[in-house]
Amino acid sequence: MTSDMFVVEGGHRLQGVLQPQGAKNEVLQILCACMLTSESMVIDNVPDIQDVRKLLDLLKGLGVTVEKTGDARYRIQAQEVDLDYLASDAYQQKARSLRGSVMLLGAMLARYQKAFLPKPGGDKIGRRRLDAHFNGFKALGAEFKYDDQNDVYFLEGSNLKGAFVMMDEISVTGTANIVMASVFATGKTTIYNAACEPYLQQLCRMLNRMGAKISGIGSNRLEIIGVDSLGGTTHRILPDMIEIGSFIGLAAMTQSEIRIADVQYDELGVIPKTFGLLGIEMKRENDDIVVPAQEHYAINTFIDGSILTVYDSPWPGFTPDLMSILLVAATQAKGSVLIHQKMFESRLFFVDKLIDMGAQIILCDPHRATVIGLDRKFPLRGIEMTSPDIRAGVALLIAALSAEGTSVIKNIHQIDRGYQNIDVRLNALGARIERVSA
Repeated sequence: MTSDMFVVEGGHRLQGVLQPQGAKNEVLQILCACMLTSESMVIDNVPDIQDVRKLLDLLKGLGVTVEKTGDARYRIQAQEVDLDYLASDAYQQKARSLRGSVMLLGAMLARYQKAFLPKPGGDKIGRRRLDAHFNGFKALGAEFKYDDQNDVYFLEGSNLKGAFVMMDEISVTGTANIVMASVFATGKTTIYNAACEPYLQQLCRMLNRMGAKISGIGSNRLEIIGVDSLGGTTHRILPDMIEIGSFIGLAAMTQSEIRIADVQYDELGVIPKTFGLLGIEMKRENDDIVVPAQEHYAINTFIDGSILTVYDSPWPGFTPDLMSILLVAATQAKGSVLIHQKMFESRLFFVDKLIDMGAQIILCDPHRATVIGLDRKFPLRGIEMTSPDIRAGVALLIAALSAEGTSVIKNIHQIDRGYQNIDVRLNALGARIERVSA
């Protein structure tokens, strides 16, 4: 694990064009789904980030052919898979470091009738239980065992059968896992209360091109008719909506004019509108978002004049992955807003770093923070801090870029897990970020 840190000289305005990377949350699903066929898969717009590299390394260890055939393009072929590798120390160690590895369970169970996985890692943002995944597998007829001494999950299912699966939470990865597990199940599977994020829609459409029979795509009720096998296909990953939202917040905080190119605007849902509630101006030009340099931006209120509340919720609501960015952007707005992070109870704990920088934030409880915007009357000041997770790490980077003085951000491998060469890309627009070894 890298011990690099960012040294950030704040107070510089940026200008230029940013091209969003491929979506992290989509590509991890798609790469796991490549295990469902022995035929060749071509995946385009794959981001070069730590989590993707780790998953590709896991696939290689399993005997999967992983070939980079172009810029951000890979050919994946799971023709001969070494199931014995699942029991190796190398597999367990790698799988534990990557939460996205959990989606290998559905694909492995479907194709090989068994799956094995140590409890995966990832961000420390609160409890992220896997009950929805395993309850769905059990509904299809899989036998589930959990070794609580070693934190290892076992699944066996030699004769999966279609079933009605009522999900107890709207889990994106849980829905993806159950969809992949059910594509070869006998009969019809219905998944109700399913996630319907664009990335999940992308997975389902790709599986249909491979020969699956999935209907209800884009709704919270999916129906899957089991088939005997799937073939290969090509697939292009959507631009990362979390990175797009991050760039909107970055432009506002640093008073920069930034064009975010090729965003696939129609797939962004309420993201532009929600940032607009903070008074951040932006305009759509073809498939680009242009954020002008703004000296001031004012937070909206509700119709009766009461303080605005912004909260996360499952799609088509506002994604929890952008709550940290929205909170940071509010610190220099005019007005106040209550940020209600419903889905993860530890994701707001990074606000103590912002308070040290001079932000006026009241952490009400693990889920709620009230931000009193400074309207740029009191700029943030540079400090030394540590990135606790991917999204908070980028939020702190945005705060540092807007601050007076120099900031040091440690633990930046968390940022690298989700953002490709973020320092290089922002420096090209005028930022001053130096990556140094601890």
